[in-house]
Amino acid sequence: MEQIFIQLALILIVAFVVSAIIRAFKQPLIIGYIIAGIIISPFILKLGPSKEIISIFSDLGIALLLFIVGLHLNPKIIKQIGLSAMFIGIAQMALTFAAGFLVSWSLLGFGTIASVYVGIALMFSSTIITMKLLSDKGQLDSLFGKMAIGILIIQDIVAVACLMVISSVSSGGNLGAMALRSLISGAGLIIVLGLFGYLVLPRMTKGVAKSQELLFLFAISWCFVVAALFSFFGFSIEIGALLAGVLLSVSPYATEISSKIRPLRDFFLIIFFIILGLNVQISGIGRVIVNAVILSAIVLILKPLVLMIFMGIAGYTKRNNFLVGTTLAQISEFSLIVLALGVSMGHITSDLVMTLTLTGIITITLSTYMIMYSQKLYSRFAGFLTIFEKRGVRERKQITKKYDAILFGYNRIGFSILRSLKKIHKKYLVVDFNPDVIENLTKLRVPCLYGDSYDTDLLDELPLDKLELAVSTIPDQETNMLLIETIRIVNPNAIIIVMAHQIEEALELYRKGASYVLTPHFLGGEYVAKMIAQDKTKKNDYDEEKQKHIKMLIERLKKGQEHPRVERN
Repeated sequence: MEQIFIQLALILIVAFVVSAIIRAFKQPLIIGYIIAGIIISPFILKLGPSKEIISIFSDLGIALLLFIVGLHLNPKIIKQIGLSAMFIGIAQMALTFAAGFLVSWSLLGFGTIASVYVGIALMFSSTIITMKLLSDKGQLDSLFGKMAIGILIIQDIVAVACLMVISSVSSGGNLGAMALRSLISGAGLIIVLGLFGYLVLPRMTKGVAKSQELLFLFAISWCFVVAALFSFFGFSIEIGALLAGVLLSVSPYATEISSKIRPLRDFFLIIFFIILGLNVQISGIGRVIVNAVILSAIVLILKPLVLMIFMGIAGYTKRNNFLVGTTLAQISEFSLIVLALGVSMGHITSDLVMTLTLTGIITITLSTYMIMYSQKLYSRFAGFLTIFEKRGVRERKQITKKYDAILFGYNRIGFSILRSLKKIHKKYLVVDFNPDVIENLTKLRVPCLYGDSYDTDLLDELPLDKLELAVSTIPDQETNMLLIETIRIVNPNAIIIVMAHQIEEALELYRKGASYVLTPHFLGGEYVAKMIAQDKTKKNDYDEEKQKHIKMLIERLKKGQEHPRVERN
């Protein structure tokens, strides 16, 4: 027991020191965690943690991470991601798998089975990395953020199917027969659990939710029980943990559960990346580095290109195409789980695992920087990226009308603003970069233009000089800064309203010249405060507000404007 604490203390101390240095240089902490894992590898530091201890932390950490990922994969979301995300996700996986397989088999000389594992490992992107970095940047609600998450959901569904097949196949059996048997047994288990989750689980969570401590204990217990059940039937515990989270995701207490488990997630996220670094043996890097670099090129270059091509075909702007491509340019935690299963089944060697682990480190490290500096990278390559747009997107109709107001971004907030513009009888134009939104607005005969507000060419075409009011509901700081700067040059007197989620961002936008900065997280509280001051404790007044609110919510729901689920910090 003392040895376990010594080894854990060593892991955390090294992680803290390295991460503090990394943070001092304003670099991503994820990089620090990976470097810490390499430093304390048993092959460098003989006093480092043993394989047994690392294996225990690895299994436990990945199970909890996937459980939390599952909590955010509400099946209802699948209806909302649209056919575009499904088409793009499936096409990207198919082409990336084919590229990984062909390069491994023909160029690197791997066997057929090993090449299949490589293709599978390369075609998935990391839900954990993407969700964390997009959340840190406040871009989960952006169009490209939604598209990236939609594609990840499709990938996760395919990954679960792959894990179920691999975890039930032994090294000496008939692969086709076992795969079919595993799919049938797995489907049966999922159906039984799904029925339990639909009929029984809501009542259970409603009962235990009265106590926060009991809710936390129930969630952890549920995770481990379902994981153990899957292990008993011959599947991996990771699949069970993921599906345990999915079944709980439909619960009204999913957000509360996620916030309770968040400290555990953060701890095991650190352990996960340290373990990733531990899997790299410095003494053996020389024999796998070339292969790892070649495979990394597929993930960092080919995968984004494939995504940008199919995003372009779907009619999205070059900026969104580029941001989705760079966001998903890494391999997934599922990839490492697939490889671990492959080794345990005797399908692949430890050298291949090391090759792909190093590939994971390279792609996660570089993609982290790509996501953090995606706007600057886009600005540099914007001219070249035009080839990834449909021709019709670039050839816009010349704008001859003059407008009193322009709304940049039609979403939940934009819906209310548009109603106000109609009431005051102002000529308005809606600019949005989501082709589905533009199609719906066109059907409703709302004046609209498809375009990206970050595109300076588009802004030059808009009649900004005679504009009375410009409103941006786009939750992107750089886009709003550009809008303010561009409008102020040609129209100093225009009223400019933009949106921000952070106080520092709002103050920066005010300094830039915004007339008003909308801060959604604070306005709700201000509205309630005014309502209390005005209506005091008059029940009839609150009933009147209630009926108006219900009417507005029903109207929004009919238009598909459900509010996103919020994860507490």
